[in-house]
Amino acid sequence: MQNSIMMSRRHMLALLATVAVSQKSLADERRLDVQSKLAKRFADAGTSGTFVAMKAGGDTLIASDDTRCRAAILPASTFKIPHSLIALDTGVVADPDKDIFKWDGTHYAIEAWNKDHSLRSAIAASAVPVYQQIAKRIGAEREQKYLDLLNYGNRNISGGIEHFWLNGGLRISPVQQIDFIARLLRSDLPVSKRAQDLTRDIVPVTQLGDAAIHNKTGLIGVDEANARQGITASAGWIVGWAEKGGNITLFALSMDIRKPEHVAARMSVAQQCLADIGAI
Repeated sequence: MQNSIMMSRRHMLALLATVAVSQKSLADERRLDVQSKLAKRFADAGTSGTFVAMKAGGDTLIASDDTRCRAAILPASTFKIPHSLIALDTGVVADPDKDIFKWDGTHYAIEAWNKDHSLRSAIAASAVPVYQQIAKRIGAEREQKYLDLLNYGNRNISGGIEHFWLNGGLRISPVQQIDFIARLLRSDLPVSKRAQDLTRDIVPVTQLGDAAIHNKTGLIGVDEANARQGITASAGWIVGWAEKGGNITLFALSMDIRKPEHVAARMSVAQQCLADIGAI
Protein backbone atom coordinates (compact mmCIF):
# COMPACT_ATOMS: atom_id res chain seq x y z
CA MET A 1 0.00 0.00 0.00
CA GLN A 2 2.78 2.39 0.96
CA ASN A 3 4.67 1.56 -2.26
CA SER A 4 1.50 2.26 -4.22
CA ILE A 5 1.14 5.67 -2.57
CA MET A 6 4.80 6.45 -3.28
CA MET A 7 4.40 5.48 -6.94
CA SER A 8 1.28 7.57 -7.17
CA ARG A 9 3.07 10.56 -5.70
CA ARG A 10 6.03 10.10 -8.04
CA HIS A 11 3.66 9.86 -10.99
CA MET A 12 1.97 13.09 -9.93
CA LEU A 13 5.31 14.90 -9.59
CA ALA A 14 6.33 13.66 -13.03
CA LEU A 15 3.08 14.94 -14.51
CA LEU A 16 3.53 18.33 -12.84
CA ALA A 17 7.08 18.54 -14.19
CA THR A 18 5.83 17.74 -17.70
CA VAL A 19 3.14 20.42 -17.47
CA ALA A 20 5.70 22.95 -16.21
CA VAL A 21 8.03 22.25 -19.11
CA SER A 22 5.22 22.50 -21.68
CA GLN A 23 4.00 25.80 -20.21
CA LYS A 24 7.53 27.19 -20.24
CA SER A 25 7.75 26.27 -23.92
CA LEU A 26 4.49 28.06 -24.65
CA ALA A 27 5.67 31.18 -22.87
CA ASP A 28 9.24 31.28 -24.12
CA GLU A 29 9.01 29.88 -27.65
CA ARG A 30 6.18 31.87 -29.23
CA ARG A 31 7.01 33.75 -32.41
CA LEU A 32 8.03 37.36 -31.84
CA ASP A 33 6.96 40.24 -34.05
CA VAL A 34 9.54 42.88 -33.08
CA GLN A 35 8.39 46.44 -33.83
CA SER A 36 11.00 49.20 -33.52
CA LYS A 37 8.36 51.90 -33.04
CA LEU A 38 7.62 50.41 -29.63
CA ALA A 39 11.27 50.69 -28.53
CA LYS A 40 11.22 54.36 -29.59
CA ARG A 41 8.54 55.07 -26.99
CA PHE A 42 11.03 54.30 -24.22
CA ALA A 43 13.75 56.41 -25.83
CA ASP A 44 11.31 59.32 -26.20
CA ALA A 45 10.60 59.07 -22.45
CA GLY A 46 14.33 59.28 -21.72
CA THR A 47 14.78 55.70 -20.57
CA SER A 48 14.89 52.11 -21.79
CA GLY A 49 12.64 49.15 -21.30
CA THR A 50 10.59 46.48 -22.98
CA PHE A 51 6.97 46.08 -24.02
CA VAL A 52 5.34 42.84 -25.11
CA ALA A 53 1.71 42.13 -26.01
CA MET A 54 -0.49 39.42 -27.45
CA LYS A 55 -4.04 39.41 -28.73
CA ALA A 56 -6.30 37.16 -26.64
CA GLY A 57 -6.45 33.77 -28.32
CA GLY A 58 -3.42 34.58 -30.47
CA ASP A 59 -0.04 32.92 -30.55
CA THR A 60 2.25 35.72 -31.76
CA LEU A 61 3.91 38.13 -29.36
CA ILE A 62 4.30 41.75 -30.44
CA ALA A 63 7.43 43.09 -28.77
CA SER A 64 9.74 46.08 -28.67
CA ASP A 65 12.81 43.78 -28.67
CA ASP A 66 13.77 40.13 -28.76
CA THR A 67 15.96 39.92 -25.64
CA ARG A 68 14.85 42.02 -22.68
CA CYS A 69 11.25 40.81 -23.07
CA ARG A 70 12.55 37.34 -22.09
CA ALA A 71 14.79 38.51 -19.24
CA ALA A 72 13.47 37.52 -15.80
CA ILE A 73 13.43 40.06 -12.96
CA LEU A 74 11.64 40.44 -9.62
CA PRO A 75 7.87 40.73 -10.08
CA ALA A 76 7.52 43.22 -7.18
CA SER A 77 3.89 44.27 -6.77
CA THR A 78 2.73 42.65 -10.01
CA PHE A 79 2.87 39.49 -7.86
CA LYS A 80 -0.25 40.82 -6.12
CA ILE A 81 -2.28 39.31 -8.98
CA PRO A 82 -1.19 35.68 -8.37
CA HIS A 83 -0.94 36.38 -4.65
CA SER A 84 -4.62 37.40 -4.58
CA LEU A 85 -5.46 34.26 -6.52
CA ILE A 86 -3.61 32.09 -3.99
CA ALA A 87 -5.24 33.88 -1.05
CA LEU A 88 -8.71 33.29 -2.51
CA ASP A 89 -8.10 29.69 -3.49
CA THR A 90 -6.68 28.72 -0.09
CA GLY A 91 -9.47 30.51 1.79
CA VAL A 92 -6.99 32.87 3.48
CA VAL A 93 -9.36 35.46 2.00
CA ALA A 94 -12.94 34.24 1.72
CA ASP A 95 -14.45 37.45 0.36
CA PRO A 96 -12.37 40.19 -1.36
CA ASP A 97 -14.70 42.91 -0.07
CA LYS A 98 -15.81 41.70 3.37
CA ASP A 99 -12.63 40.23 4.84
CA ILE A 100 -10.72 43.10 6.48
CA PHE A 101 -7.01 43.33 7.25
CA LYS A 102 -6.50 45.67 10.20
CA TRP A 103 -3.86 48.39 10.00
CA ASP A 104 -1.20 47.65 12.62
CA GLY A 105 -0.69 51.33 13.47
CA THR A 106 2.71 51.59 11.77
CA HIS A 107 2.96 54.87 9.88
CA TYR A 108 4.02 54.23 6.29
CA ALA A 109 5.28 56.85 3.84
CA ILE A 110 2.52 55.84 1.44
CA GLU A 111 -0.56 57.28 3.13
CA ALA A 112 -2.97 54.84 1.47
CA TRP A 113 -1.37 52.02 3.46
CA ASN A 114 -2.23 53.63 6.81
CA LYS A 115 -5.73 52.19 7.19
CA ASP A 116 -7.68 48.95 7.21
CA HIS A 117 -8.02 47.20 3.86
CA SER A 118 -10.07 44.60 2.06
CA LEU A 119 -8.31 42.57 -0.61
CA ARG A 120 -9.89 44.76 -3.29
CA SER A 121 -8.72 48.01 -1.71
CA ALA A 122 -5.30 46.52 -0.88
CA ILE A 123 -4.53 45.63 -4.48
CA ALA A 124 -5.73 49.07 -5.61
CA ALA A 125 -3.45 50.79 -3.07
CA SER A 126 -0.67 48.23 -3.70
CA ALA A 127 -0.52 47.83 0.08
CA VAL A 128 2.59 45.76 0.70
CA PRO A 129 1.95 45.29 4.46
CA VAL A 130 -1.43 43.66 3.72
CA TYR A 131 0.11 41.18 1.29
CA GLN A 132 2.87 40.44 3.78
CA GLN A 133 0.13 39.48 6.26
CA ILE A 134 -1.43 37.33 3.54
CA ALA A 135 1.90 35.63 2.81
CA LYS A 136 2.38 34.73 6.48
CA ARG A 137 -1.13 33.26 6.65
CA ILE A 138 -0.57 31.22 3.48
CA GLY A 139 2.79 29.98 4.74
CA ALA A 140 5.91 28.92 2.88
CA GLU A 141 4.75 25.38 2.11
CA ARG A 142 1.55 26.50 0.39
CA GLU A 143 3.26 29.44 -1.34
CA GLN A 144 5.70 26.98 -2.91
CA LYS A 145 2.94 24.55 -3.81
CA TYR A 146 0.97 27.23 -5.62
CA LEU A 147 3.92 28.75 -7.48
CA ASP A 148 4.70 25.24 -8.74
CA LEU A 149 1.06 24.65 -9.72
CA LEU A 150 0.81 28.03 -11.46
CA ASN A 151 4.24 27.60 -13.07
CA TYR A 152 4.87 31.21 -12.11
CA GLY A 153 8.30 32.48 -13.19
CA ASN A 154 11.19 30.57 -11.62
CA ARG A 155 8.93 29.48 -8.70
CA ASN A 156 11.63 30.50 -6.17
CA ILE A 157 10.36 31.72 -2.77
CA SER A 158 13.80 32.15 -1.16
CA GLY A 159 14.47 35.36 0.73
CA GLY A 160 11.77 35.12 3.38
CA ILE A 161 8.01 34.66 3.38
CA GLU A 162 7.40 38.43 3.49
CA HIS A 163 9.99 39.40 0.88
CA PHE A 164 10.48 36.72 -1.79
CA TRP A 165 8.61 38.71 -4.46
CA LEU A 166 10.05 42.09 -3.40
CA ASN A 167 13.78 41.46 -2.99
CA GLY A 168 14.08 37.68 -2.70
CA GLY A 169 14.55 34.90 -5.21
CA LEU A 170 11.39 35.11 -7.33
CA ARG A 171 11.93 36.09 -10.97
CA ILE A 172 9.64 36.36 -13.99
CA SER A 173 10.05 37.74 -17.52
CA PRO A 174 7.57 39.95 -19.39
CA VAL A 175 6.87 37.04 -21.76
CA GLN A 176 6.10 34.79 -18.80
CA GLN A 177 3.84 37.48 -17.34
CA ILE A 178 1.85 37.37 -20.60
CA ASP A 179 1.55 33.59 -20.32
CA PHE A 180 0.23 33.81 -16.76
CA ILE A 181 -2.32 36.53 -17.62
CA ALA A 182 -3.48 34.54 -20.67
CA ARG A 183 -4.18 31.49 -18.51
CA LEU A 184 -5.94 33.64 -15.89
CA LEU A 185 -8.23 35.21 -18.50
CA ARG A 186 -9.12 31.77 -19.85
CA SER A 187 -9.73 30.42 -16.31
CA ASP A 188 -7.13 27.86 -17.31
CA LEU A 189 -5.10 27.85 -14.10
CA PRO A 190 -5.18 24.74 -11.85
CA VAL A 191 -7.19 26.48 -9.11
CA SER A 192 -10.90 27.12 -8.57
CA LYS A 193 -12.84 29.07 -11.19
CA ARG A 194 -14.24 31.24 -8.39
CA ALA A 195 -10.74 32.32 -7.33
CA GLN A 196 -9.85 33.16 -10.94
CA ASP A 197 -13.11 35.09 -11.51
CA LEU A 198 -12.66 37.13 -8.33
CA THR A 199 -8.99 37.84 -9.06
CA ARG A 200 -9.81 39.20 -12.51
CA ASP A 201 -12.55 41.31 -10.95
CA ILE A 202 -10.32 43.04 -8.37
CA VAL A 203 -7.43 43.94 -10.70
CA PRO A 204 -7.42 47.78 -10.88
CA VAL A 205 -8.85 49.37 -14.03
CA THR A 206 -7.79 52.57 -15.83
CA GLN A 207 -10.46 53.95 -18.17
CA LEU A 208 -9.24 55.63 -21.34
CA GLY A 209 -12.18 56.74 -23.45
CA ASP A 210 -13.94 53.60 -24.63
CA ALA A 211 -11.00 51.41 -23.59
CA ALA A 212 -10.35 49.77 -20.24
CA ILE A 213 -6.83 48.88 -19.09
CA HIS A 214 -6.81 46.27 -16.33
CA ASN A 215 -3.38 46.55 -14.79
CA LYS A 216 -1.07 46.09 -11.84
CA THR A 217 2.06 48.14 -11.36
CA GLY A 218 5.30 47.25 -9.60
CA LEU A 219 8.56 48.95 -8.67
CA ILE A 220 11.92 47.30 -8.01
CA GLY A 221 14.90 48.97 -6.33
CA VAL A 222 18.38 48.15 -7.64
CA ASP A 223 21.80 48.85 -6.13
CA GLU A 224 24.99 50.39 -7.46
CA ALA A 225 26.16 47.05 -8.82
CA ASN A 226 23.23 47.08 -11.24
CA ALA A 227 23.51 50.72 -12.28
CA ARG A 228 23.02 51.27 -15.99
CA GLN A 229 25.45 53.73 -17.57
CA GLY A 230 26.29 55.06 -14.12
CA ILE A 231 22.63 55.63 -13.17
CA THR A 232 21.28 53.78 -10.16
CA ALA A 233 17.83 52.95 -11.48
CA SER A 234 14.86 50.93 -10.44
CA ALA A 235 12.72 48.86 -12.75
CA GLY A 236 9.04 49.58 -13.10
CA TRP A 237 6.34 47.15 -14.22
CA ILE A 238 2.85 47.39 -15.64
CA VAL A 239 1.15 44.07 -16.37
CA GLY A 240 -2.41 43.30 -17.42
CA TRP A 241 -4.83 43.41 -20.30
CA ALA A 242 -6.62 46.06 -22.37
CA GLU A 243 -10.18 45.84 -23.66
CA LYS A 244 -11.72 47.84 -26.47
CA GLY A 245 -14.69 47.02 -28.68
CA GLY A 246 -14.79 43.43 -27.51
CA ASN A 247 -11.11 42.89 -28.29
CA ILE A 248 -8.67 41.94 -25.54
CA THR A 249 -4.90 42.44 -25.63
CA LEU A 250 -2.57 41.09 -22.94
CA PHE A 251 0.54 43.14 -22.21
CA ALA A 252 3.56 43.54 -19.96
CA LEU A 253 5.88 46.53 -19.71
CA SER A 254 9.15 46.78 -17.81
CA MET A 255 11.25 49.95 -17.84
CA ASP A 256 14.13 51.61 -16.05
CA ILE A 257 13.11 54.35 -13.62
CA ARG A 258 15.92 56.88 -14.02
CA LYS A 259 13.99 59.95 -12.88
CA PRO A 260 11.05 60.40 -10.50
CA GLU A 261 8.77 61.26 -13.43
CA HIS A 262 9.40 57.83 -14.94
CA VAL A 263 7.18 56.26 -12.27
CA ALA A 264 4.13 57.95 -13.82
CA ALA A 265 5.56 57.53 -17.32
CA ARG A 266 5.06 53.77 -17.09
CA MET A 267 1.35 54.20 -17.79
CA SER A 268 1.78 56.78 -20.54
CA VAL A 269 4.39 54.64 -22.33
CA ALA A 270 2.15 51.58 -21.96
CA GLN A 271 -0.79 53.49 -23.42
CA GLN A 272 1.32 54.71 -26.34
CA CYS A 273 2.51 51.19 -27.08
CA LEU A 274 -1.03 49.78 -26.82
CA ALA A 275 -2.23 52.50 -29.20
CA ASP A 276 0.62 51.74 -31.61
CA ILE A 277 -0.57 48.13 -31.96
CA GLY A 278 -4.26 49.07 -32.20
CA ALA A 279 -5.22 47.71 -28.80
CA ILE A 280 -6.79 50.94 -27.51
